[in-house]
Formats: sequence, C-alpha cells, structure tokens
Amino acid sequence: MGGYSEIQTAVRVEKFRIWFAWLSGGVIWLMITNATKGIAVVGVITQVLLFVLGILSTLTAVRMTNALNRKAEAARKEVLGDL
Repeated sequence: MGGYSEIQTAVRVEKFRIWFAWLSGGVIWLMITNATKGIAVVGVITQVLLFVLGILSTLTAVRMTNALNRKAEAARKEVLGDL
C-alpha cells in the first residue's frame, strides 16, 4: 500500500499546484485589467484577453486534473488488484 499512498500524495500536491497557478494567473490578469481599464483600446483588449485566456486556462486545469485522477485510479486498481 505504500506505493499507492505515495502516488495519492503526489497527485494531491500536483492538483494543488495546478489550481494555485490557475488562481495566481487569474489574480494577475485581474490586476492588469483593472490597471488598464482607463485606457480605452488597451482596456478592451485586456478584458477580452482575460475572458478568453480565463476560459482556456480553466479548461486546461480541468483536463490536467482529470488526467491526474485517471492516473491515481489506475494506480489504485494496480495496487488493489481490481480489473
């Protein structure tokens, strides 16, 4: 069971890193958007980029998390002998 426990811990840490990076990037983009909202063209561009990149980064983070979940499930099946 030691192998599965180590994999489970590693998956948990990687999920934390993924979502922490997602949150940090979102906060940085919000600060940039807020700083440029007074400049007409640049403000609109940053708002559009915030929206598009926010959706893309969210989809990427979800896909990465799902991949980690599949890896953890495969490790669990291997350790427990499930088919």
